[in-house]
Amino acid sequence: MFSRSYTNLLDLANGNLSALDYGGGGGAGGGGGGRPPRARRMQRTMTTPGTLADLDEERAGSVTSDVPSSLASDRLIVVANTLPVRCERRPDGRGWSFCWDEDSLLLHLRDGLPEDMEVLYVGSLRADVPAAEQDDVAQALLDRFRCVPAFLPKDLSDRFYHGFCKQTLWPLFHYMLPFTSDHGGRFDRSQWEAYVLANKLFSQRVIEVLNPEDDYVWIHDYHLLALPSFLRRRFNRLRIGFFLHSPFPSSELYRSLPVRDEILKSLLNCDLIGFHTFDYARHFLSCCSRMLGIEYQSKRGYIGLDYFGRTVGIKIMPVGINMTQLQTQLRLPDLEWRVADLRKQFGGKTVMLGVDDMDIFKGINLKVLAFEQMLRTHAKWQGRAVLVQIANPRGGSGKDLEDIQAEIDESCRRINGQFGRPGYIPVVLVDRALSSVERMAYYTVAECVVVTAVRDGMNLTPYEYIVCRQGFPDLDGSGDDGPRRKSMLVVSEFIGCSPSLSGAIRVNPWNIDTTAEAMNESIALPENEKQLRHEKHYRYVNSHDVAYWSKSYIHDLERSCRDHFRRRCWGIGLGFGFRVVALDRNFKKLTVDSIVTDYKKSKSRVILLDYDGTLVPQTTINKTPSESVVKIMNALCADKKNVVFIVSGRGRDSLEKWFSPCPDLGIAAEHGYFTRWTRDEQWQLNNQCSEFGWMQMAKPVMNLYTEATDGSSIETKESALVWHHQDADPGFGSSQAKEMLDHLESVLANEPVCVKSGQHIVEVKPQGVSKGVVAEKILSTLTENKRQADFVLCIGDDRSDEDMFEQIADIMRRSIVDPQTSLYACTVGQKPSKAKYYLDDTNDVLSMLEALADASEVTDSPDAEERTSISE
Repeated sequence: MFSRSYTNLLDLANGNLSALDYGGGGGAGGGGGGRPPRARRMQRTMTTPGTLADLDEERAGSVTSDVPSSLASDRLIVVANTLPVRCERRPDGRGWSFCWDEDSLLLHLRDGLPEDMEVLYVGSLRADVPAAEQDDVAQALLDRFRCVPAFLPKDLSDRFYHGFCKQTLWPLFHYMLPFTSDHGGRFDRSQWEAYVLANKLFSQRVIEVLNPEDDYVWIHDYHLLALPSFLRRRFNRLRIGFFLHSPFPSSELYRSLPVRDEILKSLLNCDLIGFHTFDYARHFLSCCSRMLGIEYQSKRGYIGLDYFGRTVGIKIMPVGINMTQLQTQLRLPDLEWRVADLRKQFGGKTVMLGVDDMDIFKGINLKVLAFEQMLRTHAKWQGRAVLVQIANPRGGSGKDLEDIQAEIDESCRRINGQFGRPGYIPVVLVDRALSSVERMAYYTVAECVVVTAVRDGMNLTPYEYIVCRQGFPDLDGSGDDGPRRKSMLVVSEFIGCSPSLSGAIRVNPWNIDTTAEAMNESIALPENEKQLRHEKHYRYVNSHDVAYWSKSYIHDLERSCRDHFRRRCWGIGLGFGFRVVALDRNFKKLTVDSIVTDYKKSKSRVILLDYDGTLVPQTTINKTPSESVVKIMNALCADKKNVVFIVSGRGRDSLEKWFSPCPDLGIAAEHGYFTRWTRDEQWQLNNQCSEFGWMQMAKPVMNLYTEATDGSSIETKESALVWHHQDADPGFGSSQAKEMLDHLESVLANEPVCVKSGQHIVEVKPQGVSKGVVAEKILSTLTENKRQADFVLCIGDDRSDEDMFEQIADIMRRSIVDPQTSLYACTVGQKPSKAKYYLDDTNDVLSMLEALADASEVTDSPDAEERTSISE
C-alpha cells in the first residue's frame, strides 16, 4: 500500500480551498471517485529501506536510504504537463486510439539516454477522458507506451493551465508585468491554489510508480515548478532534475510575483536546474541571491548553489533538434513535389521566411513593419523580395492577441496594396496549421529566415531551417556536383538560440530600421559568405542535437546526485519552506541534558563563545549585550572550574566596553590577535607581526571599491581591515567582493597577510591569526599550568568559527586536553559545519548557557588571582 498523500503546500494559500476535494478518490485520474490506485496493477515493487526521518508529524512517511543506487537498474521518469502521446476518440465512439506525438521533445530526448535505461512518462492528456474510462485508458497507456496519465478535473485544469500558467507565469516569464487586469492579468490566489493542487496530483502519479533508490525524475517546464517540493518532502534522497524551457525573467521583474519565494524554494529542492542560456541562469541566480541570500559558486566549470548542505547544480545547455527525424522527413516523396510547386510559385523571387506561433511575444507585427521599411529604403527589392509569414494558430485568446492579429492583417493589406503588382505579392500570410512536410518545403526554398520574437525561451525554427537548407542534392536540383549549400538568418537577440548562432545577424526587433537593414544585408551578402555562415551553423546544429542535450543533462544529473547516499539527510520546515539538510552523519542537535551531565562531572572547563550571531542575533542593530547575557557570563565565570572566553572578530575597544561588568571574563579580540584573561589584565599580543605597512597598500584598494559600491563601508581594526557590503545591493555587492578579493590577493601577494571572504565581508589580517590558534593557545596554557581541561565547549556561527571547530577537534590527538575530555563544538543554525553539534539560534544558545550557569558551583568571590597566574 502506498503512503498517504499530504497537503502541506496548500497551507500557505489563503482563501477558498474547495479544490482540495479533488484530492480524494486515490485513482490515477485524481477524480475517479474511489478507484484503487492504478500503480497496484503494475508488476513492480516500491522498496523503501533505510531510516525514517520523523522530524514532525507530517514527515512520518518520509523515506531516506543509505543504500547506493544500482546503475544497472536506473530508470528515468520524465514529468511534464502533457504526455508525448496523441489521444483521439475512435470514430465509432467505442474507446480511444493512441499514437506517439512525433513532434514532442520528450519523445526525442530518449535518443541521448543509455540503451538499457527505461523511460517512463508522467503527464496529462490533450483529451477529456470521462472518469469511467480513465482506468482503462491509463492501463493501456502504461502497457503500450510506458505513460502514466494525470487526469485533472476540467475546472481545476482550467484554473491551473489557462489560469495561473498562462495568465500569471507565462506573461511574467516573458517580461510582461500585470499593470492592469487586461494587460498581463492580476495575481489570483485561487489560481495559485489550483496550480499547487495540480502539482500535488502530478506528484501522486509519480509516487505511484516510483522506486526512490533507482529512479531519476526529470521535470520539465514552468507548469510544474511546485512539484519538486512535493517529491523532495516525500523522498529526501530522490534524484530530481528540472529543466525550464521558457525564459527566466530578471530579478526586477520576478520579484513582483507574490509567491516568488515559494517557487524559488521549490526549485531549490532539485539537484540540477537547467536553462537554455546563461542569461536565464544568471537571472535565476540573482533572484536566489536577492530574495533568499544564497550565493553561487563556480568550480571547474560547474555552477552550484550551496543550499543547507546540498549543492544544487545549474546546467546551461540549449536544447537541439532531432536530426534523425528531420533527415528522415527530408527523404519523404511529398517533399520533392512540394518544393517544386513552391519554386514555381515564387519563381525568380527571393523568399524571406517567418515561421511563428500566433503569439503576442513572437514579434510578427514588428517583422512585417521591418520588411515594409526594407522595401521602402531599398527599392531594388520591390518586385523581387517576398516575405512568407507562417502564423501557426494558437489556442490562446485575449484582447492583446486580437489587437496583434488585427495589426498584422492591416499591415499586410497596406504593404501589398502599396508595393504589390500583377504576379507579385510582397507579403504572403499563411495563417493555418501546416504539416511538418509543408513547413520543410518552405524552409528549403527560403533564402533567409527571420525571427523577431521579443522574448522566447529557445525557438528551434532557425535550427530546422539550417538542416533543411543542407538538404539533399536532388532537392535543390543541383545534383551531386552542385554548389555548396547556403542559408542566412536574421534573429532577435532576445531568443534562446541566438547565442549559439554566431553567424546569424542579430537584431533588436523593436528597432524597425536596423531590422530592415539586417534583412537587406542577409539577402545581399556575397554567395560565398552565405555558404561559410551556413557551414558553421550546420556543424553546430548537427553536433548539438536533442540527443546531445539529453545525454549531457543526464550525465550532469548523475554527477550532482553522487553524494545522496553518502550523507545524512533530513527534512525540516513546512509548506514551501520545506528543505532537505544534508550534513555529516555525526552532526546532531546539542541537547541540554547531555551537556549538563558532562558539565557537572568535569573539573576543568573551557568555554569559548563567539559574539555576533551567537550571543546576539546577526540582524539586531544594537549589538550591546543584554542584561541576561551579562548575568549568564558572570554566573559561568563565578565557578572556579570554568575559564570563559569571548572569541570575536570585533575590536578590543568595543568588547572591553561591553563586558566591563564581567571582571573574570576572558576576551580574545580581532580573531585572537589581542587576548586578556580577566578585566584587570593587560592585553597580550598573540602574533609577532608588528609591521602594518600592508595597510597602506590595502586601504586604497578598499576605498576604490567603497566609492563604487553604494552601501559598503570599511572597518579599520588595529590588526585588520574589513570591507562590509551587507547594506549594498546583494548582487552587485557580492560581485564587487569577489573582484576585490582577487585584487587584494594580487596586490598583497608578497605581504605576511591573508585575504579572506566571509558573510558579507572581505577581511585582510596578519597570517597566523585565527580563532583556531587562540583556542589552542588557551588550552595549552591551562595544560602548562596543571589545569588540563576535561570539558571544552565552543560555539560560533560564522566561517571564522570553523577554524576554532577544526582546531579543537585536533587537540584530542595531541595531549593538550585530558584523554576523557567532553568535547562540544557547536555551530548556530543547521548548516554544513566542522562542528558535530548545532543549536537553532541565539535563543537556544542562551538557554543552554543558562542551564550550565544554573549547574555551576558559584562562589562568593571568584578567584581572580588564580586566573591571573594562569595567563602569566
